[in-house]
Amino acid sequence: MAPTHDHAAAGLVITGEAVALELKPANVAHRLMSGLLDLAIYGAVSFAILLGLSRLVQNAAHVGILIVVVSVILMVGLPTTVESLTRGLSAGKLAVGLRVVRDDGGPIRFRHALVRAMLGAVEIWVTFGTLAVIVAIINKRGKRLGDLLAGTYAIRVRGSEEAHAPLLMPPDLAAWAELADIRRLPDELGLYARLFLTRTSAMTPQVREQRARMFAASIEPYVSPPPPWGTNPERFVAAVLVARRDREYRAAVAEEARASARADRTHRLPYGIPDMF
Repeated sequence: MAPTHDHAAAGLVITGEAVALELKPANVAHRLMSGLLDLAIYGAVSFAILLGLSRLVQNAAHVGILIVVVSVILMVGLPTTVESLTRGLSAGKLAVGLRVVRDDGGPIRFRHALVRAMLGAVEIWVTFGTLAVIVAIINKRGKRLGDLLAGTYAIRVRGSEEAHAPLLMPPDLAAWAELADIRRLPDELGLYARLFLTRTSAMTPQVREQRARMFAASIEPYVSPPPPWGTNPERFVAAVLVARRDREYRAAVAEEARASARADRTHRLPYGIPDMF
């Protein structure tokens, strides 16, 4: 079983490309700016819808129904649709540099967006944003009530990425790694091992050694033959990850070359007739 690691609690988000980004929760000021921009845009869209539907109004009862429909669209329909389709973005968030993610760092889905929008109808529209601001100030991640119930929070995705140095093959293990049979690692194990290697400088020597031995023990069943006797566990983990990365890259390049060759043969005219057009 892969070791567990709360990367979200550490301010880390794992992208779809298995890259660890260290991102900070958005502060209340940024969220407020984003919200005001979104409200202006949603309000303009709702006003346009109201004008379009006003032609159907024939009596006072129709006016009441129209107001309810447009209010639901403005407060729930538009925010839910936009955040669901963009996986946590909106025009205001894009302008400010924010994104809403799940507590585990993954992209939000329809149910998360719906819960946020429904709670937002109360904490943003009914209380004019006062309740949302107060709760966000109190919460250490800047969450409002909708985030607490949906299991989401807003992060800064502009100017907060921390670049990590690429992994390098330990020279003393290069010959062994070239010949070793290294099977594909489980996704979680590979991600957490990579994350461990990027954060070793922040660990105490005791914790660093303990984690290295733990990851080495988890990875060793996927490797044959084992590394030379006395190999440092941390260097073993790095060697395995680099070897897998390089092999997968070479395989991808070879497959791309084969696909290009096949496409080139497919487009050639038959019987060696020259292409005159």
